[in-house]
Amino acid sequence: MSLFRGPMRTHLNGHKELSEHSEVVVLNPDKVAIPLFAGRDTNPQILVQAGDEVKVGTKIAQFSNPFTVPVFSSVSGRVEAVEEKLHQSLKKITHVVISNDKKNTLEDNPTIDYEKATKEELVDFMMNAGIIGCGGAGFPSYIKYKSAKDVEMLIINAVECEPYITSDYKIVETDFETILTGVKAMAKMAEAKKTVIAIKKSHPELIQMVNEKLKEEKNISCVSVPDVYPMGWERTLVYELTHKRYDRLPAEIGCVVNNATTAYMFGKAMLTGEPIVSRMLTVSGDAVKEPKNVIAPVGSSFHDVVEACGGYTSDNVVVAFGGPMMGGTITTDAVSVERQNNAITVLEKKALDEVACLRCGKCSDHCPSGLQPVRINQAAKLKDMDRLGKLEVGKCIECGMCTYVCPSKIAVTENVRRAKRAYMMATAKK
Repeated sequence: MSLFRGPMRTHLNGHKELSEHSEVVVLNPDKVAIPLFAGRDTNPQILVQAGDEVKVGTKIAQFSNPFTVPVFSSVSGRVEAVEEKLHQSLKKITHVVISNDKKNTLEDNPTIDYEKATKEELVDFMMNAGIIGCGGAGFPSYIKYKSAKDVEMLIINAVECEPYITSDYKIVETDFETILTGVKAMAKMAEAKKTVIAIKKSHPELIQMVNEKLKEEKNISCVSVPDVYPMGWERTLVYELTHKRYDRLPAEIGCVVNNATTAYMFGKAMLTGEPIVSRMLTVSGDAVKEPKNVIAPVGSSFHDVVEACGGYTSDNVVVAFGGPMMGGTITTDAVSVERQNNAITVLEKKALDEVACLRCGKCSDHCPSGLQPVRINQAAKLKDMDRLGKLEVGKCIECGMCTYVCPSKIAVTENVRRAKRAYMMATAKK
């Protein structure tokens, strides 16, 4: 909490019970369309062509940008096409379309023993296995460890603070041993003095289970954190555990943070050679018939994933990749699952009765970045880019908190998001 501001966080109704105890469904679609997407790098080197046979884990594309990682086939079968298709960004990008022979033939990719490997060998393995942040950002994980040294605390984020999402919890519950393999390798790469696995205190049974698994571990522990949003945001979580703030990166105060599913994927790659070829996705919300977690190959269509959960309850729904707070809404479910996706949230479309701003200050009090959304909106209306810079609009994480707490039902987050985009475009031209 800031001395001069409000709590900068709040408790949300998590609705976790909708999917947390449901049976996990494994999807095996007839075909996948794998997007060749790596942020700003839109010029991949495509390693396959129509007619090629591929296996699960066959490398199908790589990028020249050092901050990107390779893309792999998620099924075995035949490449049907390399073509432009609609992406989650609602732009058309290149996809590799593969017909699934459903034999699940595995590519013979290398494995590694983290206990015998050097730090440099583990970092290279993580990069070549295409391990990215699985909490939603999709940032290549190896970059965090390349220059890491004498880290005070490695933080494994299993907080899952967004409403509805339970995919991290489910992986922790069902395969903690693989997660632990990834965590130990990450700790070695970071040269971490201690490692903590953070879980919200609202899940005492899961915390107890993890603590039981860690009884023999000397420098790894499980900690409970408050059930508030956005506790899963890196800055909020780091401050909760260290009571320290940093400017740009947690490394400045001796911390490295990775998502629990990222640790799982890294552990799985080391043990089996399998890169990220599938995702555990929470499909939940008040407009999906059977909320549950689904293991889906990368490149599966959102439509097929939702159908595996019984489909929509009506035609008037809002579909988002991610959770309801930070997730991006899409106008069609004819897009593909990507490696960084952790959820598909389906909500009833409801009209909101927006009224004029009351100047109550709730949006400022609850902003985890300490911003002033009302002033940002005023500066944006005046197209005052210098003022937007002074108001630090670029620090907005688009968490949705300001919209959530607004009594006037104003789409505050969207207004700030537009201001942020306008400011970034204006400064890029200078």
